[in-house]
Amino acid sequence: MAPLVVLLGSFALFWLINRYALNRKFSVSFIGRVALALMLLLTGSAHFFKTEVMIQSMPDVVPYKQELVYFTGILELLAAVGLLIDRTARLTSILLIIFFICILPANIAGSLKRVALGGMENGPVYLFFRIPLQVLFIGWAYFFGVRK
Repeated sequence: MAPLVVLLGSFALFWLINRYALNRKFSVSFIGRVALALMLLLTGSAHFFKTEVMIQSMPDVVPYKQELVYFTGILELLAAVGLLIDRTARLTSILLIIFFICILPANIAGSLKRVALGGMENGPVYLFFRIPLQVLFIGWAYFFGVRK
């Protein structure tokens, strides 16, 4: 739930500031990418503070779980930077869409295992929220980063 709050809240805040204080200096596309970058800073940093719980959410067949959690955290932090640079924003957004698709199995496995992370402890019912949320992230990256 926190990533969704950060995404939508920061978008609304920056949109209002841009409209009323900055005289629309920034495009809506850029504001959307800033909001996604802030969300990725939150989720990416969690890979280093909640490593053990994230490992638990991964499918059992995945090797090198700890390394993969750190690696994906680094990817999310790098993507946050890539979204803010106009030259790299489109490619970063495309890669994020692929990334969001690739991490969905961990969210499914985590909810089936009832891992205490971000709502997964609620079990499979969590997927009725998480899968649409993942679709939102994919759509957000496309709308604000690819389509621009």
